[in-house]
Order: sequence, then C-alpha cells, then structure tokens
Amino acid sequence: MTDDLYDVIIIGGGPAGLSAAQYASRAKLKTVVLDKSPSAGALSYSRKIENYPGIFEPLTGKELLDIFREQAIKFGASYVETKVIGVKPDSEIKEIYALDKTYFGKTVIIATGSMGRSASISGEKEFIGRGVSYCAVCDAAFFKDRTVCVIGDNEEALKEALTIANFASRVLLVSPSKTIRISDGHPAAESPNLSLMTGYRALSIEGAGLVEKLRVRSIDSDEEQVIQTDGVFIYLHGNQPVVDFLGQTVSTSSELCVETNRMMETSVKGVYAAGDVTCVEVRQVVIAAANGCIAALSAEKYIHHRKRMKHDWAKTSE
Repeated sequence: MTDDLYDVIIIGGGPAGLSAAQYASRAKLKTVVLDKSPSAGALSYSRKIENYPGIFEPLTGKELLDIFREQAIKFGASYVETKVIGVKPDSEIKEIYALDKTYFGKTVIIATGSMGRSASISGEKEFIGRGVSYCAVCDAAFFKDRTVCVIGDNEEALKEALTIANFASRVLLVSPSKTIRISDGHPAAESPNLSLMTGYRALSIEGAGLVEKLRVRSIDSDEEQVIQTDGVFIYLHGNQPVVDFLGQTVSTSSELCVETNRMMETSVKGVYAAGDVTCVEVRQVVIAAANGCIAALSAEKYIHHRKRMKHDWAKTSE
C-alpha cells in the first residue's frame, strides 16, 4: 500500500482545495486532489473577479481557478478528475471511494463547496434509481439505444450528456438558460445524437414505475411540452454544502455544513474541511483559500506529530 498511500487526499478542486494542495505539496507531503470537474465549482461560473489580493487586472473565475490549479501541480500535487462517492475516514488510514478507484490517505481535506441541492423537481425523488440519475459514468450504460434527457445549463452537464450519447440513441440537453457557455470547438457540436433545448425549465418527471416523460415549460411563456424519455440525468446546482458522499461520518450542522474548529479540524481525527462546505458566514474566494491553507498546515502537523505548526517552508531546518 506504500506506493498508493497519500499523505493528504483533498476532495474538491475549488479555491479551498487547491490552496490546501499548494501548501501540502510544498511541505513535501504526497498530495492528490480529487475533483469532479474543473468547471463545476462556484468560482468557475464567476464572470469577473477583481478583488482577489495580488490580482491587478480582472479575471474570470475560471482563469483564477486555472492559476490555483497550475500552482498546486507545480509544487507537486497530483490532480485527478473523478467523482468521490463515499468515504471511510474513522481509521488511521482513510479510505476514499471514487469512481475510478479507492484512494488511501493519512489525512483528508473536504473542500467540496456549496453548490449542492435537494431534489426539487416534481417526481425527481420518487424516480431516483428508476430513471433519474446524477452520474453519467455510473448509469449511462443502462440507457443503451434509449432516449435520455439531461437537465443543466453548464459545461459539466454538456460533458455528461456527451458521455451518455455514447450509449443512448438520442440525448436532449434541456437548459433553463437561453445559452450554454461552452468553449470554442466543443465536441458537442459534432455529436449526431445530441441536441440542445434552451430556455426551458423542468416541471415534473412522470411515469408508471419507471421514468416515461419529462414535462417542461418555456421561460418566456406558459408554453408546456411533454418529452417522451427513458431517463433523466440532472446537473442543476443550488447553494447547499456538498456533503452527500460523507454519510454520517463527520459532524454536520442542522444546515448540513461540516462543523470545524478554527484550525479546520472536523469531529474525526485526521479529517479537515475548508471553504464553503464548512459553516462559514462569509463566502469569498480569499476566505476559502485561507481555510485551505490552515487545513493543510493542520494536516502536516498531524502527520508529523508536531506540537506546533511549521509555517516557513523556505527554510530547511525546523
């Protein structure tokens, strides 16, 4: 297990997670960032950032996030695009279950942000596992040669739709926005069985036992349409902390944010949390980055059994 054992496993690739990765990897800790998507976090949707310290010209959130990621990788952190689906953090060696494999680590930093949501579309909760899904890699193969609707208005939704299109005969991406921000030359334009339906909001998912229909309404009028479909994959975002993969493994508040002390320590030894997933009152990039720094320093202290944190990594002696 030595080769596969990380000192620090960071779940989430936003400003908190990537700042933690910078500090942990610069401290010579074997560090990996597990990120669902480089374009899925709240910061990546920001069109203009001009108040982050040290930045003189306005940047998009994605541009700033790319800098964070490049710095972390330059210091030696590994970056893996994968989705974490479960954790077992209560033993000395923590186990993190992702779609690609199981990761083992001495410490874990939870930095998944706050774009989670509860089931909000009529019928969504009732049809989970019976045609409603949130993971293309997990479930796309079940819809081979069938019709599937994907609900979302971001690049993550489009990426997942392309994965589903490898199996389904027809994929319809239903977007509540009139436009979907995608990069030039995106492969979606070349997919023969993927089409976009913009400016429509999902009203209800219907069927008898299994998903059969998706009812939508135009955002510009009261026009409703009923789409015959065998499955609905949902990639909408809200403002709740993303903690579904944690189960009951760490303490959370009544608002479902991860509870920490001022050193970002959770209720489980060796497990830390940073950024908007915690019970923070101010949600700003600079706060998330600071949280990530503290979490990484706390993890380093825990791993090396230090009484005090080591702050100056430019010096070779303690």
